Amino acid sequence: MFLEGFPQAPPCSHCSSLARSRPCSVCPQTPPSPCHGRPYGTFLGANAGNVTEFLGVPYAQAARFELPQTPATLPGIQNATDFGATCPQQMLSGSSPPEPGPFSEDCLNLDVYRPVTSTAQSKLPVFVWIFGGGFEIGSSRDINWLPIIERSISTAEPILVVSINYRVNAFGFLAGKEVAAAGVTNLGMRDQIFALEWVQQNIAAFGGDPTRVVLGGVSSGAISAGLLLLDNNKSSNTLFHGAFMQSGSPDTSPLVSGGQADYDELVSASGCSGAASTLDCLKQVPFDTIMAAINDSPDIFSFKSLNIVWRPRVDGDLLVQDPLISVDQGKYAQIPFLTGDSDDEGTLFSTSLLNITTSDEFLNYVQSNYLPAATAAQITEIGQLYPDDPTQGSPFDTGTADELSPEFKRLAAFQGDLIFQAPRRFFLEHASSRQNTWSWLNKRFKDSSVLGSTHSSDNTIWFPLESSGDFTATDALINFINTLDPNLPGTPFGMSWPEWNAPSAAGSTSLLTFTDPDPTSGVDVILGAEDFRADAIAFLNGLLLDEAEGM
Repeated sequence: MFLEGFPQAPPCSHCSSLARSRPCSVCPQTPPSPCHGRPYGTFLGANAGNVTEFLGVPYAQAARFELPQTPATLPGIQNATDFGATCPQQMLSGSSPPEPGPFSEDCLNLDVYRPVTSTAQSKLPVFVWIFGGGFEIGSSRDINWLPIIERSISTAEPILVVSINYRVNAFGFLAGKEVAAAGVTNLGMRDQIFALEWVQQNIAAFGGDPTRVVLGGVSSGAISAGLLLLDNNKSSNTLFHGAFMQSGSPDTSPLVSGGQADYDELVSASGCSGAASTLDCLKQVPFDTIMAAINDSPDIFSFKSLNIVWRPRVDGDLLVQDPLISVDQGKYAQIPFLTGDSDDEGTLFSTSLLNITTSDEFLNYVQSNYLPAATAAQITEIGQLYPDDPTQGSPFDTGTADELSPEFKRLAAFQGDLIFQAPRRFFLEHASSRQNTWSWLNKRFKDSSVLGSTHSSDNTIWFPLESSGDFTATDALINFINTLDPNLPGTPFGMSWPEWNAPSAAGSTSLLTFTDPDPTSGVDVILGAEDFRADAIAFLNGLLLDEAEGM
């Protein structure tokens, strides 16, 4: 049942008439639990223009290295006008310490944004957002959602957004035999699923429709969304009805046993080596101790680059097999999705590899860091497909410019394809014949940065920072959230965005491509072909699938 919440005196049942001046507080139900149906709190939001925000709403609670649980009942009216605590952040190589929090291990909260006119009867489509950050950093506040909600209102296609926090780095993705035995693998993903279950149970109280949920994310958030599409967990892919994956797709995932060395290192650095139960010891050591140990582990800007330590892993439970095998077998939800990458995904993550300066060092790095099971002949083939020629490297189409070191553009091309372009194309090649799929490529900003159209540079395309921004792409996303088709009810790009076709399709130009404005016509969106580096990407996908099947 629902407890009627109220800002001062009027109950929620009468709050809609006061929504513009006093946002209605809501008291959702808990997710399925022994106390199902009991209200756990009343939350008072705040208006910002035409948008009401409910910030820092707890959707779960979890002790360190434990499964998420239903949150405790909160007495009285809870002020939901400030962001909740951010989950502990890993310090990245070469970066400053994270800005002051609040950071806390008690961080499983989310933010809800809705039009101020919304009521429990509005049944608005819902966009659930999973932040990115390499599974190491990030928070629910990384994107300003106010201009997006305002835009949806102005186009008469209002939406509701839910942005979630989940555990990252070792707190969310610790692996090893001890972790598997305790059943606490992939905790960050389990947090995400718990939040989606919360949406199903509670979002109607905020004015959302639980039968019209689109799941979205960027980078590791997009990878998470892709993994939740799979049939590995039968409950997760029934919790949403469309997906938006920006710079991330379901990709190959190592075994949970492959994280043993990192677990053992964390145990040693935390002073738990002699404990009878090293996992129990890790649960109990002071926060500063374990945080220092996590900060000493490799990160996305270390020499390991995108071969990250803390990540989703095949555990036989949440991820029952390598995601590439699931995609190859057609074991994924048949729902519409949008997916896309930037042209130069690998440049940002190759800045930590500038000391690789020869072709031999490049080939050794490819094998030792990414493809240890590859044969000498296969590594030689990669060297030929990604030649030692900066004019063929990334940033692409920039000639000999932007070569930060002798092998930088070569490494950037390889890493961008291996981690981003290849999994996206692999998924599209399998899914496009079974469901509605659209894809894009961002090729803007080539002249404004030595990193070119780098990772996440399309954030400003999809999510303009100000209300005066260019909302062309945003309108397509708002369309999709409302209708599961970016072209309906109107075509924001002045042309239809066709569903994705395989590169082999004759005359296929289905890849929506964002470009720098043409100096003559000003055109900055075109339809291109999904045929770039076809041989190289096909080779990588074949190699990755073979390795996955051999695990």
